[in-house]
Amino acid sequence: MDLETLVSLAKRRGFVFPSSDIYGGLSGFYDYGPYGVQMLNNLKSLWWNYFVRQRPNIYGVDSAIIQNPKLWKASGHIDGFIDPMVECKKCKGRFKEEQVDVKKPCPSCKAKDSFTKPKNFNLMMKTHIGAVEDDSSVAYLRPETAGGMFTNYELVRETTRAKIPFGIGQIGKAFRNEISPRDFIFRVREIEQMELQYFVNPKEANKEFDQLKEFTWRFFVNDVGLKKTSLKWHEHNKDERAHYAAAAFDIQFKFPIGFKELAGVHNRTDFDLKSHSEASGKTLEYFDPESNKKYIPHVMESSPGLGRLLLAALADAYTEEEVKGDKRVVLKLAPQVAPVDIAILPLSKNDKLTPLAQKVYKLLVEETPLLVEYDDSQSIGKRYRRQDEIGTPQCITIDFDSLEDDSVTIRDRDTMKQERVKIAELINHL
Repeated sequence: MDLETLVSLAKRRGFVFPSSDIYGGLSGFYDYGPYGVQMLNNLKSLWWNYFVRQRPNIYGVDSAIIQNPKLWKASGHIDGFIDPMVECKKCKGRFKEEQVDVKKPCPSCKAKDSFTKPKNFNLMMKTHIGAVEDDSSVAYLRPETAGGMFTNYELVRETTRAKIPFGIGQIGKAFRNEISPRDFIFRVREIEQMELQYFVNPKEANKEFDQLKEFTWRFFVNDVGLKKTSLKWHEHNKDERAHYAAAAFDIQFKFPIGFKELAGVHNRTDFDLKSHSEASGKTLEYFDPESNKKYIPHVMESSPGLGRLLLAALADAYTEEEVKGDKRVVLKLAPQVAPVDIAILPLSKNDKLTPLAQKVYKLLVEETPLLVEYDDSQSIGKRYRRQDEIGTPQCITIDFDSLEDDSVTIRDRDTMKQERVKIAELINHL
């Protein structure tokens, strides 16, 4: 399965749309359709439940997208968040230096010896605050969600009375002015991150880092349901690792474009709190009541990208099978990830079947937390195939026998096996 196949499915079935599609789109930006947004919500709920709600020493925040520019100066983003860029003199195409061999022809127009010398390009997205657009009003759309978590560290600690170790979790948008966004939703200019910043005693940093690595890995396998064979660890070498990081690992997923980063787990040492303490003049030291000593906590970070996780789940679940000589495309998503739990499918539009089908639909919607969809368009076979491509785990069919025996047929997505269940027993059965 190649990336184009996944892109086609995502658009056709309402997962991901090109942003501003009727105007030709906008490079590096995408919209999520009805099934994509529900799948995103499922993934966010899984992450929040696993990383925040179930842990007594993790607290959530939702910081502003635009922060005081001094924050980004202290974090090093204004001076150091750059990519070397080259430009083709003929077609004016711009590329990351690492993407092209400047000794070879331009990949866009095939012109030879056409590249400019590399120049630094800052990935921060600028804006202005207030009525006057000058240097004094410059602000930035945040390039990561972590900055607001570090500046809220002391407020969270004081209001929750938290003791080290404790963490702050956040889900939110970040913006990076990528030179050449590519590979569908893998590399875009508007991203959504799910980040945990975990503050620990420096003496416990190595142990806490190893535990966070394992904790993050289990989330993808146990909670999201990704195959272990689709995941692997990649340790950053010295050239890849940020100057302040004592250790950095990526969990890589086998995307259609190869093994690429799905999430990062980093030991950020005391760089962040120390930098913000020095720049703001506000002490961020922690007083340890057990040792009667002060220290600046070290930060362990776990940071998956939400869009990449959705892409990984789709890629991992995509399956093509032959059924009675025909090709069946099915998304074998984990039930907790699937955008629809149950589809109600009356055998046909009928004055007698429709009322009963709508009764079953209403029963499940009102009496269960299940995400239920009602569909009575086209033939039953086409509706089954549509639900297979959406990833719906079970379909419930109401047929003419249902009028006689008060039962429905439940069809399993993966095995296509069917069983008959009484309507009165349906909720318990599901």
